[in-house]
Amino acid sequence: MQSRGSSNKLSSMIARTRISSLLLSMFATFASIYVAGRLWQDAQTRVRLIKELDRITGYGKSAISVDDTLKIIACREQRKKLLELEMQLAAAGQEGFKSKGSTDTDDKDPKKRPLVVIGILTRFGRKNNRDAIRKAWMGTGAALKKRENEKGIITRFVIGRSANRGDSLDQDIDSENKQTNDFFILDHHVEAPKEFPNKAKLFFAYAVDKWDAEYYAKVNDDVYVNIDSLGATLATHLDKPRVYIGCMKSGDVFSEPGHKWYEPDWWKFGDKKLYFRHASGEMYVISRAPAKFISINRSILRTYAHDDVSAGSWFLGLDVKYLNEGKFCCSSWSSGAICAGV
Repeated sequence: MQSRGSSNKLSSMIARTRISSLLLSMFATFASIYVAGRLWQDAQTRVRLIKELDRITGYGKSAISVDDTLKIIACREQRKKLLELEMQLAAAGQEGFKSKGSTDTDDKDPKKRPLVVIGILTRFGRKNNRDAIRKAWMGTGAALKKRENEKGIITRFVIGRSANRGDSLDQDIDSENKQTNDFFILDHHVEAPKEFPNKAKLFFAYAVDKWDAEYYAKVNDDVYVNIDSLGATLATHLDKPRVYIGCMKSGDVFSEPGHKWYEPDWWKFGDKKLYFRHASGEMYVISRAPAKFISINRSILRTYAHDDVSAGSWFLGLDVKYLNEGKFCCSSWSSGAICAGV
């Protein structure tokens, strides 16, 4: 015969067992519902993925691999991220934020880029030439800035540094530039006669990084330029994406070391010893795409003895339109001429 305490204890144990069984049953039910829901969701996702793959591949119903599933999921995630970024950019645009421009002008209209950047390649001890150019056609101060803003024509003297960095030659250039503010100084280029072709390459490479212009022109510091005629001529070629404009020539290759125009790599130009077609070095112009090509490949583009031959070699094999323009032949002034040597 059991006591009252034993009976109560047994009842309590039975009650706890029933509660535990009930909780276990509820947990199992919820787990089953969750697993079934996930399986249904995964099945639905799999169906959508298969349909997406079928639509892309056009092969009809087919099984989808794990790799394909992951690729499609990754694509969808990237699409979502792109949409979010586009929404953020649109919102930023409405708030007045604009991308940083690469021009050196005060014009805040991002759609308007300069027409041409003219680099006048000069050297130490040529201040008289520079002063003559400033007075004749380049302008100074407010006049120089006005032409940049109104006509989109940027003009700079291009020069490197002395082999003895910081000597009187460098100091004279820095002093002159402080007064005129019209130099484009190539700090990593050492001025030397044999380095002139490399200097032309660096001008195009660095200029396109600094100014996002339609064209880039190389001019010698003993050439006078008709700015109005240059602007009008270049404007007629804006519909051509890749152009190389100048007074085209070929010319003899000289293999004699003592000759003024000696070419150390003369043997590379064939048995007839003629250069390939290229623009005369007094002045030539290239559009933005070839200039960017030079900038990107500056470290591997080789140079020859002369800067005009070097420039011509960079465009061989490229889809660049050569424009033989008589107005760029700087031998003498003529009607509508763009340049003249002095």
